[in-house]
Amino acid sequence: MKLHNYLQLFNFIACLVIFSPMASAENTVQLSKDQLDNLGIAVGKLEFVKQIPLLNAPAKVVVPTTQEYIVSASQVGLVSKLSAAKGDQVKKGDLLAQLNSPDLLTMQRLYLKAVNELQLGSLAYQRDKKLVGEGVIAHRRWQETQSQYNLFVAGVNEQKKLLSIAGMTSSEIDRLNKTHQLSGLLNVYAPISGVVIERMIAAGERVLMLAPLYRIANLNELWLEINVPPERVVNLKLGDQVKVENTPVSAEIILIGQSINPENQTLLVRAIISGNQSYIRAGQTINTQIIQKIDGGFKVPNSAIAQNEGKAFIFIRDQNGFIVSPITIIGKQQEDAIISGDLSGNEELAIKGAVALKAKWLGLGSAE
Repeated sequence: MKLHNYLQLFNFIACLVIFSPMASAENTVQLSKDQLDNLGIAVGKLEFVKQIPLLNAPAKVVVPTTQEYIVSASQVGLVSKLSAAKGDQVKKGDLLAQLNSPDLLTMQRLYLKAVNELQLGSLAYQRDKKLVGEGVIAHRRWQETQSQYNLFVAGVNEQKKLLSIAGMTSSEIDRLNKTHQLSGLLNVYAPISGVVIERMIAAGERVLMLAPLYRIANLNELWLEINVPPERVVNLKLGDQVKVENTPVSAEIILIGQSINPENQTLLVRAIISGNQSYIRAGQTINTQIIQKIDGGFKVPNSAIAQNEGKAFIFIRDQNGFIVSPITIIGKQQEDAIISGDLSGNEELAIKGAVALKAKWLGLGSAE
């Protein structure tokens, strides 16, 4: 019986030893001030961060497809005048070029012919409308007059639409109506406000219908097209931020591609640039860094982190020395690391001399 009591007492004492503060001594490194100075240990503060860098990748600056236009010749003609050059800022409706087009003369003549036929048909329409009301003509004749009049109206509308497609503005068509003066001079206007990216013709050149004349782009909005290795895409999400190297330019990811580029085995990630875009230009190839927002983390120097058995640790200062605190590394940024762990942010840690502290912690001496 006494032996049984002794065994119970022994187990109780063993539990006290295991779970007492003494057992946690293996997670502390006790140092005197002299030892602290001799080991060259420097202490610093944790730096709170809300984002982590995920990866660096090359990108190309491109114009959104909805912001770029090709201005083409609507008719065959001879280029008689160019009013815009590459790099010029133009506003919507500005004159870009003038063409001499014989086909435009033919279209104007057909339009005026249709207008004249409509005027004659309108007189017949008004006359027969009165006569049928008085019972002078048969109802069948009135139907024929109505049908012919509708054909004249459709003919005018058709020819007017063709002139509009050919490049004539409403005011130019109205002037043709009033003056009946034909002109083979076709004006080409800017469809949007933007910058002339490319001029594809020269004065005196003969162009065919739909031949490209200018390329104009609105550069108020630009995209970054980033080439990302497939294995790194899993960490990305829409809304992640993109920083352009050596500039204050930032962008936001709006598309993560689903197909591999066979030429370089990468996926397309597209980001829309916000804010000042004067630091970059369309067509430029740049280096970028993709950054992701996090709920909370801390930035520490790489020199503050010790590795042991595949795990990472930092050394938190206390009144007797340092407490060994396990951490998780969630990102890297040049000479620093982004970490998370059971930390409040007010701790002081060893930012220099972690190797010596690790050696002392593991009982290896003063250094690894």
